[in-house]
Amino acid sequence: MVKIRRALISVSDKTGILDLARELNKFGVEIVSTGGTAKLLRENNIPAVEVSEYTGFPEMLDGRVKTLHPKIHAGLLALRNNQEHMKTLENHGIGLIDMVVVNLYPFEKTILSPEVSIEEVIENIDIGGPSMLRSAAKNHRSVAVICNPERYPQVVEELKKNKGALSESLMRDLGIEVFNRTSKYDAAIFEYLNKWNNGVHQAVTGFPDTLNLSFEKIQELRYGENPHQKAAFYREKGKTSGIINLKQLQGKELSFNNILDLNSAFELVREFLGAAAVIVKHNNPCGVAEDRILEKAFLSAWKCDKLSAFGGIVALNRKMDLKTALAVAKSGFLECIIAPGFEEKALALFKEKKNLRILEFCGLEPINEPDFKRVSGGLLLQDKNLATLDLNNLKVVTKRKPTKQEMESLIFGWKVAKHVKSNAIVLVKGTRTVGIGAGQMSRVDSVMIAQKKSNKLSVNSCLASDAFFPKPDAILWAHKAGARAIIQPGGSIADGEIIQACNKYKIAMVTTGIRHFRH
Repeated sequence: MVKIRRALISVSDKTGILDLARELNKFGVEIVSTGGTAKLLRENNIPAVEVSEYTGFPEMLDGRVKTLHPKIHAGLLALRNNQEHMKTLENHGIGLIDMVVVNLYPFEKTILSPEVSIEEVIENIDIGGPSMLRSAAKNHRSVAVICNPERYPQVVEELKKNKGALSESLMRDLGIEVFNRTSKYDAAIFEYLNKWNNGVHQAVTGFPDTLNLSFEKIQELRYGENPHQKAAFYREKGKTSGIINLKQLQGKELSFNNILDLNSAFELVREFLGAAAVIVKHNNPCGVAEDRILEKAFLSAWKCDKLSAFGGIVALNRKMDLKTALAVAKSGFLECIIAPGFEEKALALFKEKKNLRILEFCGLEPINEPDFKRVSGGLLLQDKNLATLDLNNLKVVTKRKPTKQEMESLIFGWKVAKHVKSNAIVLVKGTRTVGIGAGQMSRVDSVMIAQKKSNKLSVNSCLASDAFFPKPDAILWAHKAGARAIIQPGGSIADGEIIQACNKYKIAMVTTGIRHFRH
């Protein structure tokens, strides 16, 4: 146990500090504090010694230098069981500090403002705070260090229990928490200044040499992809939009796989301007449709592959109305429904399905953020695939040109193919999928699977491919499926043969120059 006799308090976030300080005062703890915090304590009848009075030096440089003084850091870092350390303190008239309560300048909050100046950002880089925290944390066996206001009640409880003393286990936990906090704080400063510097010096391009990531846990999950794997869900620091902000209105706890599928469905349904419905299973869409009427969009998506839709995730880009809810309710077992809103009658319809997860999201705008993929011992980083079609750059490479209706279907299919695991083949009629071939090692196999899934609806369909055709064999199978038009990136050394095969079967082909691999 460590008896607390002197505490240094300097906080920018003053939440709960008065309650903590009152308890310290009750145990006769001498409180040393900086300007704003000292003033608050005194206004509430809690005695506090100004840091400048304690050190014998005034705050200077507009408050940039307050606590960077030997009387502070020697009092924190001295080893209590080291006679030489204690003799040094005695010779210089330096007292021990047993507790530090510090939270840092609000740098992370400051940089969220789009209008913040670089000068304001720099002034919100805390120097004295992290220095005190690190000094105290290094000596956590003798010094209690608190950087998180949520810890105050726990500290007060132990002080009461132990008559003004704290346990070594709590002090160890508090010390470790400090290094977690300061590392994230420094990473936020580096990331911001590095981006700012790249903006100033336009010649600096590419990805950072050092990548610092900071995430905070939202919740523990029951398990990961499989029951024997542990899992948790994290939010990236500073992020305020995306799948992390889903509001769950009903249903049991989300699973690891639910979250992955919800994200895939969320990303795909945002591609469409008209009322759209997406059904995702195992991270692949098994039905997608766009219509003037949301109910019809859902029914068309569901009919694409009813078998695979069982136990799937439904995503809508419009508020769910009662008619759509009735159609969804009749479709069979589903894991989750995600939409930007729900009519009260629609929610009431699902109340009896207590396990069905119903989630609400806000914001359909694409989020431009890096795409990470973990590999053994490292990380891959790339730009997010936000490529859109410039209709002026589409090239019709065959003798037959697609009709206006076929072109509409091709563009719809191209949007869907972007979200299907490679090799991806999407068969479309109008603005609804009729067959999807996903995740195959051979593009020919994907065409054959898409045809099989279509249940003969592939006749007079349009076909979208996420990458070029390496050989004309897939064109033969597209012809057998009844496809009348194809959209694909182009760029294969066999393009001449591919085009020749399309001309032979009177299939119109359009190339985009954009590949959509999704591994």
